[in-house]
Amino acid sequence: MSKTILIADHMTRSPITVDKTTSLAEALKIMEEHGFRHLPVVESDKLLGVVSERELRCLENMEGFNSAHCTVEDFTLGPTYAVAPDSPVREVARVMAERKLGSAVVVEGDKVVGMFTTIDALRVLASVLGSAAS
Repeated sequence: MSKTILIADHMTRSPITVDKTTSLAEALKIMEEHGFRHLPVVESDKLLGVVSERELRCLENMEGFNSAHCTVEDFTLGPTYAVAPDSPVREVARVMAERKLGSAVVVEGDKVVGMFTTIDALRVLASVLGSAAS
């Protein structure tokens, strides 16, 4: 009988979040400093959505666009895929693949407690495949 692998065991805990009033320039700076590609956007600690580095870079490169004057609230991706920490990785990875999502935000109630990305999913896959080969 195989053990169910849970998101809580493979997520990035206590991720950095940004308030909806954060400028796009500041959000990109945070992503660069920490090596993130997805950043949860909150209002009073409640999840509103996610901004993606790829989308922000596209906007930043548009002629005449000033990322310092726009806020992340206007560019959050939605609807956000949010899951509980006790969600099975198998189910979350399946949904992410079906919807072509790069991340899932892990929440307890309204509070963001983690992020699970395609990189995390690949680490789980490598671990499982490594264990199967032993």
